[in-house]
Order: sequence, then C-alpha cells, then structure tokens
Amino acid sequence: MNRIDKLFRDKSENILSIYFTAGYPSLEDTLPIMKSIEAAGADIIEIGIPYSDPIADGPTIQESNMVALANGMSMKKLFAQLEKMRDEVSIPVILMGYLNPVVQYGVEKFCQKCQEVGVDGVILPDLPMLQYLREYKAIFDQYGLRNTFLISPQTSEERIREIDEHSDGFIYMVSSASITGAKKGITEEQITYFERIRNMGLSNPRLIGFGISDRTGFQTAANYAHGAIIGSAFIHVLSNSKDLEREIKDYIQSVIRDQA
Repeated sequence: MNRIDKLFRDKSENILSIYFTAGYPSLEDTLPIMKSIEAAGADIIEIGIPYSDPIADGPTIQESNMVALANGMSMKKLFAQLEKMRDEVSIPVILMGYLNPVVQYGVEKFCQKCQEVGVDGVILPDLPMLQYLREYKAIFDQYGLRNTFLISPQTSEERIREIDEHSDGFIYMVSSASITGAKKGITEEQITYFERIRNMGLSNPRLIGFGISDRTGFQTAANYAHGAIIGSAFIHVLSNSKDLEREIKDYIQSVIRDQA
C-alpha cells in the first residue's frame, strides 16, 4: 500500500506535514533533515524541488530556492541523495515543485525515479487538471504516485468537487489567497472557509497549508481538517540553525506537543 494511503487510513487527525527545500541550507543537508523531521514526530515530509521562478512562494521559500540552486542542487542530484532514503526514513515522502523542471527532466523518467527511491506522491501546483488527466495520470498511476491538487478560498464548489473526484492522497487546502508565509495567525474569514470545505463531505483527506507556523495555528487547522502543512516557518528554523538536528526536534515538538 502507498504510504500516504496507509497514513490516512491509520491516522485521521493531527497529521503534520513538514516542507523544506532540497539542498538548503547546504547541498548535502537533504537526507539529514528528513531523518530529523521523522525522528521529531512529523507524519509527512514534503521536499521542495528548487526552481528559479517559484511564483506561489513568499520571500523565505524563494530565498531557499535560490540558495539551493547556487549550492548546486538539481533534479539529478536530488534523486541521487534519495537513493538510500528508505534505509533510514519510513514516513511518506512527497516531492513538491513546479511543472517545468519535471517536464525538462522527463515526466515518465521522473515518475520512474520516484518509484525507485521510494517517493510516495507529488504536488505540482501549476499542473492544470485537464493536462494531468490527459497526459500524466496514467503515468503517475503506473508508478504508484499519488497526486495532490490545491484548493483556495476562491475555488468554486464545482471545481472542488472535480478536484476531489480526480485526487488521490489528499487535498491541499491553501488557507488564503496569498503567497506562502505571507500571513501569520488564522482569521475568522479563514475559519468560515475551513468550515465550508469540511461541510462539503469530500472523499479525500484535507491538509491546510500557507500561514501555519506554530502550535496554535496547527491545532486550529487540525480542528477543521486532518492536519496541516508547515513550510516557511520551518525554512526559517533551518536558515537560523546552529544545530539542525536539535533545533528541528525542538521546533516540531513545540508544534505537536502540549507545553508544560
């Protein structure tokens, strides 16, 4: 069974997914960061594929992309780093990025490499639904990859139903119509959106992302969905870290555990 499917089968609430950019802060940090994320108690790892024009991302993730590319990160290098990851990492791993680098690498080659190294799913925010269904879904299915689409407060009910029908894995609920890391705290308007989506009775699990940075935000999101995704706040931890393993553990446990 795909690890994403198994996770949502076995755990229905308080799921924490952590995003970071491959090759940041240093080129060879990818696997050590993954190991630390799992050891700290997170449920899913999302690895960002660095790209020169990450339009949906805010300054923190944009900067991590530029640093990673300057460090020499590439798709080929990333897959080389992930070759032995399943010897040390057991939780679901998702690659998240933009369509262009995947197309440049070769979509089927990309999917095949994902299967070989043990990647469970993909998030490509700029992949059009129709293009996915016509050109890529059969390839994703062939290599056992789950594909996740994003919805936002502006997404119509009709579109959400369509995404729910054609999604597998989970639905990524963007918490607001802004770039990643742009806002902190959750507003009443966002709560109304979360409630609206919850009341639609969708068949896929939902994780809320964009603007989740601490335990309060995580708990609030988890009240309305199956859990949450943290990206920019975690990148900020990495960028200021003097001891990655310890500070990753401290940060993730501050999000998922009750404070004494």
